[in-house]
Amino acid sequence: MGVTDTGEELAAADHTAVRVALWRALHVRADPPPHVLEDEIGLRLADPDDGWRERPDMDVDATRRTRASIVARARFVEDLVVEAAGRGVDQYVVLGAGLDTFAQRRPEVAAASGLRVFEVDRPGPQAWKRRRLMDLGLGVPEWLRLVPVDFEGDWWGRLVEAGLDPARPAVVASTGVTMYLTREAVAATFRLVAGLAPGSTLVTTFLRPLEDVEPEQRPQLEAAVAGARAAGTPFLSFFGPSEILALTRESGFREARHLPAEELDRRYFEGRTDGVRPSRGEELVLAGVTAASDGFLWP
Repeated sequence: MGVTDTGEELAAADHTAVRVALWRALHVRADPPPHVLEDEIGLRLADPDDGWRERPDMDVDATRRTRASIVARARFVEDLVVEAAGRGVDQYVVLGAGLDTFAQRRPEVAAASGLRVFEVDRPGPQAWKRRRLMDLGLGVPEWLRLVPVDFEGDWWGRLVEAGLDPARPAVVASTGVTMYLTREAVAATFRLVAGLAPGSTLVTTFLRPLEDVEPEQRPQLEAAVAGARAAGTPFLSFFGPSEILALTRESGFREARHLPAEELDRRYFEGRTDGVRPSRGEELVLAGVTAASDGFLWP
């Protein structure tokens, strides 16, 4: 294991982040157009072996609805950020960024709106990603801040030190993260985001309990639970929609809305007949920090 110029350990990429990046690429390569999201930069970053499509977790048929959920949530977050930037929000925070590629695929959004993007992740995987960005000639522009943190420590303080201004509105995205946290840690994160300036928005995913998932998708979730446990990163929190909405409001958000898989299906998959549609295993919640008189802009 090497170190970066800043002394950070250069670990490997997180295996979950790699799998998500490969699923996004698989959507482009295996599913017919129109594509919900076109992202093969993550594939370039991950740089898997030539036989990556033969991996059991890349089975085209078995993962069809899972990868649809992955690209749908990414597209929704992206649409939300673009909409917010258009009305003057100039801060976007990605918690547990992994191999997120918004900054590489949509630099015109930052150029047009002055958007500053903060990618927050553990030091090792993030140092690895920084090196990969450099190796591929993509670089790290000034408006992209890679913020290495210990999520058990004062990660919010590190984010502020990196330039986040809590007195100005921001979009904060936390996708594929809450299941790895205790309920108390989820609530603590929500409280921090709810303390941002009015006009700020949190978009987060949550994992539903096994019995809430479509029967045909339960083997996928069971395999994911077993794989996470075996990797030493067990799933700790599952929520029903009413539970996660209650938690957002208890944490200080004035507005909160559940976006079920059916809504993402209508937005991005309407008219498809190939079975590419999201599962309700992992769904979205949108929460807003706003004064009662401000109204809340839902995309």
